Amino acid sequence: MTTRILQFGATGQLAREVLDRAGGPVEVTALSRADVDLTDADAVRRAILEAGDIDLVVNAAGYTVVDKAESEPDLAYAVNAWAPEAMAKACQERGAPFVHISTDMVFSGAKDGPYLETDLPAPLHVYGASKLLGEQAVLAHCERALVGRVTWLFSPYGQNFVQIMLRLAKTQPVVKVVDDQRARPTASGDVATFLLANAARLAAAPAGAPEWGLLHLVSPEPATRFEMAQRLFELAGLAPPMEPVPTSAFPTPARRALNAELDSTRLQTVFGGEQLRPWHVALADVVQRMRAAEGVPA
Repeated sequence: MTTRILQFGATGQLAREVLDRAGGPVEVTALSRADVDLTDADAVRRAILEAGDIDLVVNAAGYTVVDKAESEPDLAYAVNAWAPEAMAKACQERGAPFVHISTDMVFSGAKDGPYLETDLPAPLHVYGASKLLGEQAVLAHCERALVGRVTWLFSPYGQNFVQIMLRLAKTQPVVKVVDDQRARPTASGDVATFLLANAARLAAAPAGAPEWGLLHLVSPEPATRFEMAQRLFELAGLAPPMEPVPTSAFPTPARRALNAELDSTRLQTVFGGEQLRPWHVALADVVQRMRAAEGVPA
C-alpha cells in the first residue's frame, strides 16, 4: 500500500534527501516556493485543502538564514511561524497528520547537558524565536502533529558546515574552527530515511498516540564543530592547517548557543532502536557521495 506525502520544500538539503530516497511504498509530491508562496497563509492553506489524496503532510521548508533574520524579522516569522500555523490548521481541517521540522536554536544553550523535549525553550535570536512560535502554533492547531527538532544538518547539498569547511580547506592558509560549540551533528539523509520509513506508521497513528508532539531527530553522539571538521578532513583526504578558536572569534548578528546538544532518548523509546546513525558514520557516507559526484578534492 502506498503512503502519499505532500511535502513543502523541494530544494533544501532535507527536502532533496527525501526526494532522493522516495519511491516504492512512499510517494512524495514536493511543493517548491515557486508552487506556493510561504508568506501567503491562504495559499499555504489551499495547497493542502485542494491537494489530491494525501496521507501525510511534511514541512521541510523554512527561512534558514539565521543572521539575516535579525534584519528581516517579518519574513522570518511569515515563513517559520505563520506558514506552519496555516499548514497545521489545514491538516486538522482535512484530518491529515503533519510533520514539521524545527531546530535546536529554540534553546539558549545555558543548560549543562543535552536538552530534553520537556525543557523550556529560550531562543537567543529572531530565527530561534520564529521557529519556536512555529512549533507552538503547529502543536496548538493540529492534534496529529510531530515537531521534529534537528541540529547541525549536513549533506552533499546546499551551504552546510561540510560544504563550508571543504571550501575553506582549499582557500584558506589556516582553517579556523570554533571548538566551544557542541551538538549532535545529523545527516539530512538520515532524517529523510526516518521520515520515509515511518510514513505509514505516522499516517495511521491516531490523535493522542506517542508519535505526536515534540521529538529530537538527532544523531546519538555529540561533537564539537572542531571535532567534526577534523573527521571531515580525514575522510576527504585533506590535511589543511587547523586552529581551534572560540565562538567569540567570529562575531555574528545572531548570537550562537554553545550547547546545542539535544537528547534523543524519546526518539529511541517511541520509534525503537537506533533510528539515526552516529554522525561520523553518516559523514563518511556523505563524503563518499560527494567523491562520486566529484565534489571533494583529491
